[in-house]
Amino acid sequence: MGSKSPTGEFAARKLSKRRKKFRWSNIYYKRRMLKLDVKSDPLQGAPMARGIVLEKVGVESKQPNSAIRKCVRTQLIKNGRTLTAFLPGDGALNVVDEHDEVVVEGIGGSRGGSMGDIPGVRWKVITVNGVSLKELVLGRKEKPLR
Repeated sequence: MGSKSPTGEFAARKLSKRRKKFRWSNIYYKRRMLKLDVKSDPLQGAPMARGIVLEKVGVESKQPNSAIRKCVRTQLIKNGRTLTAFLPGDGALNVVDEHDEVVVEGIGGSRGGSMGDIPGVRWKVITVNGVSLKELVLGRKEKPLR
């Protein structure tokens, strides 16, 4: 406690009010209390979400790498928001078609952000039409015909 803090038998209320006021200068507390991260999160706090593939896109990687990372624009079923999701695996773009139903999850970057050299892409595709994308890429399973 600082020298200007009240001490004494009846100081508890004053101390707790003061602490409450100063907590708002902590950005993590402020964002949590105002629910800013939940509002801005297209998945609305859920670990995964289903969506429909709108189009296939290539995202250029950041310096010093030079590549086109294969991604898909996806519209979420639960709230209609669109997001860009990464397709992990060699040849995964050939497996996914437009209007396929995919399940997306967070890509696992620090503090829920993007990972590695893919700018602005925070999600990855894990299943396509109810079949694991990894299994499809490795050729162990085939995509169901609708």
